[in-house]
Amino acid sequence: MQAWGTVVVTLATLMVVTVDAKIYERCELAARLERAGLNGYKGYGIGDWLCMAHYESGFDTAFVDHNPDGSSEYGIFQLNSAWWCDNGITPTKNLCHMDCHDLLNRHILDDIMCAKQIVSSQNGLSAWTSWRRHCSGHDLSEWLKGCDMNVKIDPKIHP
Repeated sequence: MQAWGTVVVTLATLMVVTVDAKIYERCELAARLERAGLNGYKGYGIGDWLCMAHYESGFDTAFVDHNPDGSSEYGIFQLNSAWWCDNGITPTKNLCHMDCHDLLNRHILDDIMCAKQIVSSQNGLSAWTSWRRHCSGHDLSEWLKGCDMNVKIDPKIHP
């Protein structure tokens, strides 16, 4: 009977996450990131953030990816449970002091605050393999095409 209760609680939790999740449209996310102060943050423009988020999660706040080492990555920026959040399962440093499941809803300010912390490290956006592989050194203006944005680019980072 206790197992049945666990199944019901798990399903209820998943339903809440699913109901509150969101797959952002590109320009909608660009505006949200700009309002949160990411345009020019540590020398990275909104195009950098959009490119990275696209390759990490497809702009899906509910995306979870499981790694061979047992850790998982959560949310729109795919923040890792070994370092940035606590999923209650795997050992963690929890450097952003948050529950990983809080990264799976449409309210991405907590995701953004954690990503800012990561980008403030010496690695910057290079902390994300997808950014290094798909975005770094590329013309990112296409990511903002059709969006009503003022673009900031740091020529030291983006020659």
